[in-house]
Amino acid sequence: MPLQEKLTSGEFVILAEIEPPKGTDVSDMVGAATGVKRMVDAFVVPEMNNAVMRLSSLGGALLLQSKGMETVVQVCCRDRNRLALQGDLLAAQALGVANVMVVSGDEITHGDHHQAKPVNDLNLLELLAAIKTMEGGRDLAGVDLKGSPQFLVGATVKLTNDAGALKQELADLDKKIAAGARFFTTQAVFEVEALEKFRKQMGKRQAAIIPTVMLLKSVGMARYINAHMEMKIPEAFVTRIQKSSDRVRECVQIASEFVAAVKKQGFPGVLVSTVGWEDKLPSILAAAGL
Repeated sequence: MPLQEKLTSGEFVILAEIEPPKGTDVSDMVGAATGVKRMVDAFVVPEMNNAVMRLSSLGGALLLQSKGMETVVQVCCRDRNRLALQGDLLAAQALGVANVMVVSGDEITHGDHHQAKPVNDLNLLELLAAIKTMEGGRDLAGVDLKGSPQFLVGATVKLTNDAGALKQELADLDKKIAAGARFFTTQAVFEVEALEKFRKQMGKRQAAIIPTVMLLKSVGMARYINAHMEMKIPEAFVTRIQKSSDRVRECVQIASEFVAAVKKQGFPGVLVSTVGWEDKLPSILAAAGL
């Protein structure tokens, strides 16, 4: 069942993030996706996460689509002007990609090409409006299209413990919904209470919020997240990993518990980020009862 139909039907959706390679050897990417494709509704292909140059999201998505896997292509404001963005959207639709996620893109300074110049010809809301215009049969110059795209459009939403920031995030969410976004993924979240609070704050907004569950890979990774990110990992999880005789298995178990919590709280789906450990996805989902 296509992702859009599954979201509409109310079935729990499983998305998996899979990074394109930094190079032309796509064997690991294809192999990892193929190994779990029967358990995943669609693969989210990031557009150069952390501003690190890699094979493009569009290229990676089209590659997986050609292997019979549904994908979500990211369309990034940072790197392309309105000509290139529209061209990529048309290419994606013409070659079978039905799902797009609009992102602003991480700051260039976070990446490996510090001399690159950000484009940002369109901001996120303007890009959402551009997609709606194209779906209506015209490009941004007002010229008729010979065949118009029709996408399931997504974007991102940030969970925060700051009341003022949360109020602004919800206001921005309303603007994104009005501009055509229908599903939203969060940043990696590790606190069940933060998810429950946000779910209640959502009220009756007509948008599918899909939390991201990230597979921890070590105590060091957990410590880094707690030092540099707003969403914190409970100390109890860190202690569990430290004390476990099989730390990898414990990391898988923690991720599975959080996936199960996401479903129990009534969210429509989950995005699992395995950070290169795609082979652990079956164990995570099985332990979560999916």
